[in-house]
Amino acid sequence: MTKFVKGNEAVIIGALYAGCDVYFGYPITPASEIAHAAAEWFPAVGRDFLQAECETASINMVYGAAAAGRLAMTASSGPGISLMQEGISYMAGAQLPGVIVNVMRAGPGLGNVFPEQGDYNQAVKGGGHGNYRCVVLAPGNVQEMCDLTIRAFQMSFAHRTPALVLADGLLGQMMETLVLPDREWPRPDTRAWAVQGTPETRGNLITSIFLDVQAQEAHNRRLLAKYTAMDREAYHEAYLCDDADVVFVGYGISSRVARTATEALRAQGVRAGLFRPVSLSPFPTEALCAVTAGRRVLVVEHSFGQFRDDVQFHLARDGKRYQEVDLVNRMGGVIVTVDEVVEAAKQCLAGRRAG
Repeated sequence: MTKFVKGNEAVIIGALYAGCDVYFGYPITPASEIAHAAAEWFPAVGRDFLQAECETASINMVYGAAAAGRLAMTASSGPGISLMQEGISYMAGAQLPGVIVNVMRAGPGLGNVFPEQGDYNQAVKGGGHGNYRCVVLAPGNVQEMCDLTIRAFQMSFAHRTPALVLADGLLGQMMETLVLPDREWPRPDTRAWAVQGTPETRGNLITSIFLDVQAQEAHNRRLLAKYTAMDREAYHEAYLCDDADVVFVGYGISSRVARTATEALRAQGVRAGLFRPVSLSPFPTEALCAVTAGRRVLVVEHSFGQFRDDVQFHLARDGKRYQEVDLVNRMGGVIVTVDEVVEAAKQCLAGRRAG
C-alpha cells in the first residue's frame, strides 16, 4: 500500500509502525507537520499525544515515559532542539531510549525557516554536557523519513541511548510516494531496566547521578563500551563509485543534489560517484575509506563545513591528507545547485579547488 505524503508525515507513520506509544512536542516550522500528524493519528489508533508547553518540557516528558518503558518521541527544529540538549544528556546518562527528530533550518539564532544542515555537530557530537553519543540517522527521501524513524526506535532501544533522525526543511516539506511497512514491529521487552510499578521492576533504578567519582568513571566506561559496540551498525549507500575518479560525499538533501550531479557528470564522460552515510553516528568510517581510496573527495553540504571536517577526520584515520577533501556548500537556507556541484567537481579534478 502506498500514500503520497510529506516527509514530516512519514515520520509519524514510521513511529506508529515502530510501536511508539506517546508523542510529546511543541510545533515549530519547518517541523510542525510532525506534531500535526501525531495529534491526528496517535489518538485515532489508541496512542497518546500531548502538546507540551515548550521544548524543554517535551524532552523531559520523553525522559519520564522512557523510564517507564514506553516508546516515546518528540520532534522540533534547531532552536527547539537546542532547548532539549540538557534533557538529551540526562537520557543518555540514565541510559534511556527515545527518538528525537530534528528538521533542520537555517541558523544560528532564530535564523529562518529554510533548510540547512548547520545542526550536524550538535547531533553527532552530543550537543549537551558530558561524555555521550546518540544514534544519528540521516534520511535522504520521504521513504527513509518513515523507515529510519523505525530504525531509530530499534537502535535506541537496543543500545538504550537517545536516537536522532536528522532531516532538514526540504525533506520535511517535500511530498513523495511512501510504501507503507508491511507489518508493525514487535515491542521491545523493557522489564529488565524500566520502572513500571510492578513487583518484577521494583529493583530497577533510573538515574544519571553518581556522587562517587570512581562510580562515575566506571559509568562513563560502560557508556563508551556501548558506543564502541554501536560502530558495527554503521551503514551507507554507494552509487556509481566502482570506477569513479571523484566521489561526492553528502547526506540528506545534499546527497540528492550530489546524486543528480553524479549523473550529469557521467553524461559528460566524467566518472563521478556518490558516498552517502545513512548513519552519521555511528559513522561508516571503514566503508568511506575503502570507497574513496585513490580518488578525489568532494563534500557537498549546507553548512560551513561541519560535515566536511568529520569526513576529513575519518579519512585521516586511513592516512589521507586534508588537501584531498574539497567542499562545495551553501548556507542560510540557500540550496546548492547541480551546476555548482558539477563545476566544483571539474575544478577538483583539475586540481584547482582548495580543501
